[in-house]
Amino acid sequence: MSEFEFPNPAFVVFADAVESKAALFRLIAEHAARIADVDAETLEEQLIVREKLGSTGFGDGVAIPHGRIDNLAKPFGVFLRLTEPVDYNSVDDLPVDCVFALFSPEADGAAHLRALARISRRLRDGDFVAKLRGARSTDAVYALLASFEAADAA
Repeated sequence: MSEFEFPNPAFVVFADAVESKAALFRLIAEHAARIADVDAETLEEQLIVREKLGSTGFGDGVAIPHGRIDNLAKPFGVFLRLTEPVDYNSVDDLPVDCVFALFSPEADGAAHLRALARISRRLRDGDFVAKLRGARSTDAVYALLASFEAADAA
């Protein structure tokens, strides 16, 4: 059983163009707060704090912003696909259109690192990312992400 939570299609967002990385973080935090019953300001602040350590945009239009949150039961993620890539200061200087935001319990650094490693491994797979970009609905993206969850759990 996976300790990482990606429970339903509500955690997938198709987003219109955003004007900046800050606006993207706000969008992520507001969406995550609504579906996970966590304070949006806290989520946004943790994304910003982590990003100050170095860009979470690791290339090829993909980013994995993340933060650790007090009193969170277990890690959860939100996936966003942007209609227009946003400047993200990624390691390859390319704008980002696929974003997997991860939030983990403050007290469980090991679970956070395991979840980050799993997500990173999968999002470095160009074929998988191409499928995410080609998916036309939240249900289709969710099915792809759920299949990656199932493959990792096997």
